[in-house]
Amino acid sequence: MGRIRKLLIPGVDKKLLIKDATKLLPDPTRRRFLAGGASLGALTLLTGCDVSDSFSAESMLKQISKFNDGVQAWIFNPNALAPEFPESAITRPFPFNGYYDQDDAPDIKAADWKFEVRGLVDNKKSWTLDELYQLPQVKQVTRHICVEGWSAIGSWTGTPLRDFLKLVGADTRAKYCWFQCADVDGYNSPLDMASALHPQTQMTFKFDNEILPRAYGFPMKIRVPTKLGFKNPKYVISMEVTNDYKGGYWEDQGYNSFSGS
Repeated sequence: MGRIRKLLIPGVDKKLLIKDATKLLPDPTRRRFLAGGASLGALTLLTGCDVSDSFSAESMLKQISKFNDGVQAWIFNPNALAPEFPESAITRPFPFNGYYDQDDAPDIKAADWKFEVRGLVDNKKSWTLDELYQLPQVKQVTRHICVEGWSAIGSWTGTPLRDFLKLVGADTRAKYCWFQCADVDGYNSPLDMASALHPQTQMTFKFDNEILPRAYGFPMKIRVPTKLGFKNPKYVISMEVTNDYKGGYWEDQGYNSFSGS
């Protein structure tokens, strides 16, 4: 992690500063932030800075958040699985989650939809929904954890993303899979490659053994049970394998990009 030198900030109580700054984070992210080495990150990033003059608490927090992403990625165990549950534990009705009303969710016609594949892959063909349905699929019953503090258990069926990445000849040494969605505001989200290759990360086509409903992301969502809900993009229209960090809808507003276990 490199050499870290001791920091002296006259007049600033570092512990109280970190505590106040983390209040700007959503609760689940804050807990992971504090557990993942917040003090080390804050002290490293505040080297030689006069906090009151040079940084607002919010801009400082964004810098610490970037550090936290690195810490979470460093401690991420690609072999650790999210808990799975019996179908009797499924939450019914499963709640709609979005930053818009359910009636405003994208209404996509299957015949018009294609999944575009771009970037560091050998095969850049676009995939129809029928073609994707022909791929081998698996089912998982896992918990969706929303950054707003609620959770729900759902049944998700689809193709492991790592199998699809292998099929299209993706360079899995790349840093990210970047997904774009059909939401009216152009929702997009980056997924670190280690999480993309996790065995439970899935291109989801069904919910509760039925074709994925519009409310939950038809025709395809990316299910990542090791991450917070906003890292599970819905209404996906394209994927780019890239080494460039392109940001994301919530990430650009200060949310941790890693946001996982």
